[in-house]
Amino acid sequence: MDIADEAKPKDDADVRVGRRVRALRLERKLSLAELAAKAGISIGALSQIERGMSSLRVKVIWPLAAALDIEPSALIADGDEAVNDLYCVRADTRRAIPVKSEGIAKALLSPPAATLTGMLVTVEAGGGTAEAYAHAGHEFGFVMTGEVELVVDATAYVLKAGDSFGFKSTLLHAFRNPGAERCQILWVNTTKPSEVRDGA
Repeated sequence: MDIADEAKPKDDADVRVGRRVRALRLERKLSLAELAAKAGISIGALSQIERGMSSLRVKVIWPLAAALDIEPSALIADGDEAVNDLYCVRADTRRAIPVKSEGIAKALLSPPAATLTGMLVTVEAGGGTAEAYAHAGHEFGFVMTGEVELVVDATAYVLKAGDSFGFKSTLLHAFRNPGAERCQILWVNTTKPSEVRDGA
């Protein structure tokens, strides 16, 4: 390869598209080889697309979009459009995390490239975890609105807007909203959503 070619800067549009493809692949827990096979392209070609080294050609857009189960336009949206990529999550495209307990909703805030799992946890008045639970990792939370009763290692804490907390996830913990209004918590885990086996 010519040195001049190696030094050639990547096209911003190609980089954005590549990050989007990689983000979508990671969200679906597909390896490079698996997505390449589903789309009928080589691993090398897919790798170059994800790294922004190669433009997404028309003949590749359709099979790649089909393999990712999305509309082709989602791969090539302009930079100004509100779409997720490897490093960001747009407010109107957050993914819901399934929960077991009544009155609790979790929305994933962290993008695929993040090591930490950030969530917006909403607890309706009277809602809470069905039982105390524990799992691997550590967690941190910041109460944005309302109040929450957090129980960690058999000790109860009533936290209001502006309060924060942090503990090892291996300690038994539970939470509920004892107030009359909805509570929202910015909650960060060191484990991925799929790795957390919790009561919520």
